[in-house]
Amino acid sequence: MKILVVDDVKTMVRIVRKILQKIGYEDADEAYDGQSAYEKVLANEYGLIISDWNMEPVTGFQLLQRVRANPATAGIPFILVTAEAKADNLTAAKNAGVTGYLLKPFNERTLKEKIDQALGAVTA
Repeated sequence: MKILVVDDVKTMVRIVRKILQKIGYEDADEAYDGQSAYEKVLANEYGLIISDWNMEPVTGFQLLQRVRANPATAGIPFILVTAEAKADNLTAAKNAGVTGYLLKPFNERTLKEKIDQALGAVTA
């Protein structure tokens, strides 16, 4: 399964990719903003998207909305990552169809649990 990791902080992308490798996900692609991520989503088949919320010019939330609005990509499990635990953001993300929500900082176990839940939600 191919995973797309999206974050405007390259160090964060490296950290997530390293954790993914540790838990058995070798095939990961990366993007550094929502626009280039969406272009990759249209050009590739991903089994999961893990995206930061706060990016410019297209946020992770806007990327989620675009992915869900396109029938060809609407079913891809999508985990939003953020440092902000705002209830309004969580509600907006759920309403937009997010599969999982992950708060920074997180560790290997937490990311694995979120991925397992996200993939389980799709197969259930």
